[in-house]
Amino acid sequence: MTSHSKIHEKRWFILGIMSLSLIIVMLNNVTLNVALPELSKDLGADNTELQWIVDSYALIFGGTLLVMGALGDRFGRKKALQAGLILVGIASLNAGLYSNSTREIIFARATMGFGAALVMPATLSIVIVVFPPEERGKAIGIWTMMAGIGAPIGLLVGGWAVENYNWQMVFLINIPFIILALISGYILVPDSKDIQNRPLDPYGAILSILALGLILYAIIEAPIIGWTSLKFFIVVILGIILTYSFIRWERRIDFPMLPINFFNSTGFSLGLVSISLASFVMFSFMFTQMLHFQLIRDHSAFEAAVRFLFLPLGLMPAAASSDALSKKYGSNNIVSFGLFLISVAMGIFTTVETDTEYYRLAFIFFLLGFGIGLTLAPSTTIVMDSIPEDKAGVGSATNDASREIGGALGIAIGGSILNEVYQRNMKIPEELSDSLGNLPMESFPSAIRIGSDLLNEGNILGLELIQNAKLAFMEGMIMSAKVMGLIALISAILVKLYMPTSIINDGVDS
Repeated sequence: MTSHSKIHEKRWFILGIMSLSLIIVMLNNVTLNVALPELSKDLGADNTELQWIVDSYALIFGGTLLVMGALGDRFGRKKALQAGLILVGIASLNAGLYSNSTREIIFARATMGFGAALVMPATLSIVIVVFPPEERGKAIGIWTMMAGIGAPIGLLVGGWAVENYNWQMVFLINIPFIILALISGYILVPDSKDIQNRPLDPYGAILSILALGLILYAIIEAPIIGWTSLKFFIVVILGIILTYSFIRWERRIDFPMLPINFFNSTGFSLGLVSISLASFVMFSFMFTQMLHFQLIRDHSAFEAAVRFLFLPLGLMPAAASSDALSKKYGSNNIVSFGLFLISVAMGIFTTVETDTEYYRLAFIFFLLGFGIGLTLAPSTTIVMDSIPEDKAGVGSATNDASREIGGALGIAIGGSILNEVYQRNMKIPEELSDSLGNLPMESFPSAIRIGSDLLNEGNILGLELIQNAKLAFMEGMIMSAKVMGLIALISAILVKLYMPTSIINDGVDS
């Protein structure tokens, strides 16, 4: 391993490279979403294929995080980072230049998910290794800031690429940044790994991939197949059985991939819960707001994404200053206050109507971002301080998996609440009920499209259909915000009561 003195001289440059690599991963998580309509028209993709284009990345990424983090610990975190960036780059180039079918796009997205699963844990574990303990919190705050702004910026980049070029540009825009990260990383980033060279845990690796993959699959599919469907029930039960098997196996063997006694640390466990819940709210809110801005307020994808910028503008100063605030007031108080601000932001959002001025929405986005920054950064620091340095890769992967599961749950549950309330409140004009069937009841975008078509044909009832759909959608969006706000408030109380003020390896052994 490179000497600490040499590493520390370059630590801020290394943090910059890790931040760039991290943003590449986070961008790819959401960038393609805004390109789906054009991609669908160009390749003739149906709804199921579009869903798999999005979900293949999330499933592979989330499902393999633990294994990829463990491989980085065992064989070298720099090697994992470089290999992951190369995979993402090759898959992006192939998708942007040569893919002519949805099957090829799905394969490219799955490959990018593998690459991302190598990159993301490596970035945080390298930060942990190269920074001394007294600067680690500040560095993690910056890392968290980059992870948090990646998704909103991804929407902006995706919207810009599609409006000015085509869906292929969503993939090709990765390439110059990946080349920059690869070259600078090769020159400046030191390699590090578990110097004890412990044996791998292949059986645990297989169990973790299957368990995480099934849980994520169930969450992603639930809004489509139904939360009470037999398929959802079977997948969830299988996921739980495999998770239980993984835990039992990890407890039994001498060299587990993920030592289960990490979870004996209150800081580690509550830190993961806080990270998951903050991601739950952020991704759920972003999902509903893209629909809100585009279909209620008639903005383009790029115009909608621009209106998200107040979220990262709030998140960045909060995450950057969270370490100093945690040292002064205690991590539990800062994380609790962050969750409370998230709850307040959602409470204010419940007063929003279809004609509410944007300045109020901008304030809500800023307040939400500030709360998320105060929650994620100290929680990540506590999680990483709870584990030994030689397990930094798998610890980082556990942190990242909690983000991924929280975000997937947020989109699934937030979307399901919105749809349920929308369908309950949606009213089709009596004169149209026989000819339109249930489609406007089942799909808000379909109701808006059908209403617009009727208006273009000179049928004034199209306006009534659009107005009813917008009002029903707003009811669903408000209810979703109420649920998110309540969850954040309960979490704030639990963190205040039970999360340690600060933590340095509290009883967790390697």
